[in-house]
Amino acid sequence: MDSISKPRYQLSRRDFLKLGGTASAALALSACGIHPAELTSPTPGVTIIPSAPMPGPTETPRPEPAPTATPAFKTQVALGKATTYDPGRLRPVLEGMLAGLGGLDKLIKSGARVGIKANLTGGTWWDTPDRPPATEFFVTHPAVVGVLCELLRDLGAGRLLIMDGLGDPSSFSKWGYTAMAQPLNAELIDLCKPDPHPSFVNVPVGPQALVFDQFAFNPALTEIDVFISVGKMKTHSVGGVTLAMKNLFGLVPISLYRRAETHNNRSLFHDGLNFDSRLAKIILDLNLACPIHLAVIDGIMTADRGAGPWDKEMIQVKPGVLAVGLNAVATDAIATALMGFAPAAEARTAPFLHTENYLSLARELGLGTNLPEEIGLVGESLENMSFPFHLPA
Repeated sequence: MDSISKPRYQLSRRDFLKLGGTASAALALSACGIHPAELTSPTPGVTIIPSAPMPGPTETPRPEPAPTATPAFKTQVALGKATTYDPGRLRPVLEGMLAGLGGLDKLIKSGARVGIKANLTGGTWWDTPDRPPATEFFVTHPAVVGVLCELLRDLGAGRLLIMDGLGDPSSFSKWGYTAMAQPLNAELIDLCKPDPHPSFVNVPVGPQALVFDQFAFNPALTEIDVFISVGKMKTHSVGGVTLAMKNLFGLVPISLYRRAETHNNRSLFHDGLNFDSRLAKIILDLNLACPIHLAVIDGIMTADRGAGPWDKEMIQVKPGVLAVGLNAVATDAIATALMGFAPAAEARTAPFLHTENYLSLARELGLGTNLPEEIGLVGESLENMSFPFHLPA
């Protein structure tokens, strides 16, 4: 059986849509008029209607109709402040953020099988003495995943599978994931291999597919009840930003999605042109094939001006922020606004200079909203947590 699908090269009608948005980073924050997520209306007062001017008993006072409640936001995103990866200090922050979203009781049932996708891009050969540790630079820190797994265990989760498609098989051990996972009895799955199964399986994208009809996945992805993406807050040379949704690029095996055997990346996902018309659509195809139930973005310590050390001007920054949401589109949109960009910006404007705005395409597909006025914030405010990022040169 052919384990890799053939991409469609016919353009969908959505290729021609020009989606709204602002272009400048300065306007991004002013455009993000985020309203508080506290939507409870005040208790309506009771107005006494005077008795009618006619003989007889006084009319019984009647309350006026209660005012219509403020409509609820389409979704909510929680923002939290964290300046350290110390698990003891990180846990109450993440726990409070999830509580602000209403908790995960409805999502995590007793015995639930949960997949947690970290961003472990690149390889440990980038760890050099002149650079910060990779987990405090360009990959998801194991403490964020570990604390999340603790909370999932507390809710009764059964099987925990921590996963990514590794370009370097030693990444789990050298970046602290093996040590973190062992006491939690969590499994580590390298999605570039079919193990522990004999082969990959083809998973369909569905009727909204834009480029690929299906993807070859490790079968573990078909055996989970809940899927969580824990991305790293970074800019990207082609995609503009790389957050929870683009994190799904690592779901597929490198060996089946590269243009040449010498490539150690998923080069088939890039067309190599100045404007990559496919990349944003492939982000959506992956999210359709494997929907995200909870999006977590690690922006405590991360990289600016790039997604990895291959971006020569990349530097470490410390925004001190976490973002969490039950809708990945909204969560990525708020993170994009935190970074100083307009989440509804048009293609060919910052940050989406070299591809379509995947967030606007996602809104068109009905996957969620990237309009900040439709997203309620829980916890910290956008103004307090904003941290300007820069695109790679």
